[in-house]
Amino acid sequence: MTLKLISTSNYEELSQEAAEEIISRIKRNPSLNLGLATGSTPTGLYQELIRDHKQNQTSYKDINTFNLDEYIGIPKKDHNSYHYFMCEHLFEHIDIPLDQTHIPDGTAKDLDKECRRYEQFIEEHGGIDLQILGIGQNGHIGFNEPGTPFDSRTHIINLAESTRKANSRFFESLEDVPKQAITMGIASIMDSKEIFLLVSGTSKAEALARLMNGDVSEHFPASILQNHRNVTIFADKEATALL
Repeated sequence: MTLKLISTSNYEELSQEAAEEIISRIKRNPSLNLGLATGSTPTGLYQELIRDHKQNQTSYKDINTFNLDEYIGIPKKDHNSYHYFMCEHLFEHIDIPLDQTHIPDGTAKDLDKECRRYEQFIEEHGGIDLQILGIGQNGHIGFNEPGTPFDSRTHIINLAESTRKANSRFFESLEDVPKQAITMGIASIMDSKEIFLLVSGTSKAEALARLMNGDVSEHFPASILQNHRNVTIFADKEATALL
């Protein structure tokens, strides 16, 4: 078990610590392949990266980014798409060429083909050097819900009710939350050379405790991270309360 835990006193510090580590990786490898996540947890990290870019001119012009997932059936320009989220929270504020930012296409006519294309596309770029992850209360990583096979590649997933409820705060109502998404599979995520897992808040304390102390099981997808050789967890005080 090689999970490295960096405990921080609050969310701001978590975001700063993670940003510093990412920036150091970019300095070492200016053409890093960076795997990105959406949701409220990484927004602080993205703000820190933007701040550093403006102050210190850290450049992203040779970076390629690959997002974990995207809702099915939501157009890119829709405010609830992850494509829109990434542009708003990061891409528009740094010097990354937009054609080097990659997100699955949830509006593709042939979704199975899109899953295969995305998986192959990552491979053709040499794989992901550093993947940013969050964790769901039910242990999902990306949108890989409990029961997703550990050997899964980029695929279509039916979103768990708890996931849809958690994400409904971004939508007008629960009815508006898509029922499906395209997500990198668990095997795809595990292929990343390095993983940063961000965990913040009381609502994630149970999930973090189970990740640190529980068994590796497909019922709790994040547990597979125990088998990865290079994972760093950044967690604030509230998230580590049960450790």
